[in-house]
Amino acid sequence: MTSAATPETATEILCDVQHVSHEFTLPSGRPLVVLRDISLSIRANEIVALLGPSGCGKSTILRIVAGLIRPTEGAVRYHGRPLVGLNPSVALVFQSFALYPWLTVAENIDVALRAAGLAAAEREQRTQHVIRLVGLTGFEAVCPRELSGGMKQRVGMARALAVDPEILLMDEPFSHVDALTAESLRAEVVDIWSALDKNPSSIVLVSHDIKEVVFMADRIVILGANPGCIRTIVPNRLPRPRDYRSADFLALVDQLHEIITGHELPDAPAAATGEAASIMEALPQATPGEIVGLLEYLDARGGQDDLFRIAGETRRDFGHIINIVEAAELLNFVDTPKRIVQLDTLGRTFLQASAEERKTIWREQLVQLQLYQHVLAALGQSANHRLERNAVEATIVAHLPGEHHERVFETFIHWGRYANLFSYDEGTQTLVRAGD
Repeated sequence: MTSAATPETATEILCDVQHVSHEFTLPSGRPLVVLRDISLSIRANEIVALLGPSGCGKSTILRIVAGLIRPTEGAVRYHGRPLVGLNPSVALVFQSFALYPWLTVAENIDVALRAAGLAAAEREQRTQHVIRLVGLTGFEAVCPRELSGGMKQRVGMARALAVDPEILLMDEPFSHVDALTAESLRAEVVDIWSALDKNPSSIVLVSHDIKEVVFMADRIVILGANPGCIRTIVPNRLPRPRDYRSADFLALVDQLHEIITGHELPDAPAAATGEAASIMEALPQATPGEIVGLLEYLDARGGQDDLFRIAGETRRDFGHIINIVEAAELLNFVDTPKRIVQLDTLGRTFLQASAEERKTIWREQLVQLQLYQHVLAALGQSANHRLERNAVEATIVAHLPGEHHERVFETFIHWGRYANLFSYDEGTQTLVRAGD
């Protein structure tokens, strides 16, 4: 199916974000700026993608458009009128599905329609319509625990579409499903949007996946971090349907690679001092195995390689490769001059060390990070040297409000376990200090 919507024809402005800045207040009382001077118009009949590093405020922008967050500065207008409170013309699809586990597929959809105040007959009609639309016919009475990740996300999409949103907001909606399912869901979302006589008129998509945004978006908004700001907006004029393997598609992917590399992997700054040194560092989403794998990959190639070549040869998503590289750099194992990733002295020492020596080196690097310092201090002061997951997540939310707290927590646990800093009981969701 080919859509008539293009950046040139999608001229009617639905939502206008004007010079928006936003800050959160840390427990110390110090403000943390997460967005600075964001201006962005969302036009009718287009798909806009927000692409950028962790912590650049992509999800915060979505929540401001939805009316869930009121910006500290600037204004949001919907059809030319100031947005006050929740935006009734948008719906949000979450990364983590956000389904009620005790409700069936149909009941999870009906919840949203009840909140909209619709009568029972209208709710039933809409529920059945969106179930057919997203391919869930026959699963109406099934609970989420019986569904695959892809089917759970279909339920999330159906629930959002049921309220007939003019703008559909999608926060990394395909990151928790496998690659083939993600590819299928992307195509289905584009097909649903392509019916220009129906809602959603427009989609705003948050993503880390460059190929995903090239496949879906008409405009690609590239954001920088610390604080979040718009670096550039790249129009995507490729005709639909788009072919992941075409020369033009791959050329645009390469163009975005070049832009993002320059902004996401700058040369390492000088060590911070004073108050700036106490700012908590975000933990890029990467497992210890992936970080060690990167170091071993570089070692086998003389100690360095081009970032694009690493992504190509390992056949990993470019955005995830950046996460792994940023994690290795945070731990002082690699340096990133421009597009090159190269082993640092500590990275070479780590590779030459025994298994136990590697854990010691890893531990020495972690205890220099503010999040680990904070949690280890809390463990030391708590009864029986135990700490509940909620307490750690509260710390993450307070100090890293622009981050996905569940994802940061998972990375925090993986890295800390590898270093033998603590153990974590999945059943009780409790951290226990090592040796206790």
